[in-house]
Amino acid sequence: MEDLGSVPWPPEPIRTERLLLRESEARDRTVFVELLASSEVHTYLGGARPRAELEREVPAIPARWPGGFVVELDGVMIGHILLRRATATGYSRPAAVGKADLGYLFLPRVWGFGYAAEACAAALDWLAGVLPGVPVVLTTQTANLASMRLAAKLGFVEVERFEAWDAEQWLGIRSTAVLSGHPDGGGPE
Repeated sequence: MEDLGSVPWPPEPIRTERLLLRESEARDRTVFVELLASSEVHTYLGGARPRAELEREVPAIPARWPGGFVVELDGVMIGHILLRRATATGYSRPAAVGKADLGYLFLPRVWGFGYAAEACAAALDWLAGVLPGVPVVLTTQTANLASMRLAAKLGFVEVERFEAWDAEQWLGIRSTAVLSGHPDGGGPE
């Protein structure tokens, strides 16, 4: 994966109805470690990393690059969204190469409240504004039903299924016809 190129970074913080998307700060390090060490978060991502290893490796200001957004609720980080460019060397699926790739992690305690949909829609709107017409892909395990529902809600349609990491994977692409980040025409879930 590589960054998005010459997008202006960091952008002004993005406000949604309930959330703030912003560049990472030193105060977010603890939550980044929690996200990466969570077995629940990494159920479909190959497993969590050991907390002691993360404490040594996560930098003072984690994940600070174009396309990386901290998702904040009431002044506290609850998740992370990453938009990166899929490359031939860093991505094994030819259908994804050259497109923007959406990834996200949210703390288990905030699952089921629609925050991921709201935040991802806002990040996709931002991307459409700075890189109009760039297609976006999303990959998830087919067993990850919540992620499959989120992909559909955000307007991703299936391109292919494939086997990787001992599981069936789903690759979807987001249509440029999806406007305002709300594919159903309404607000976030």
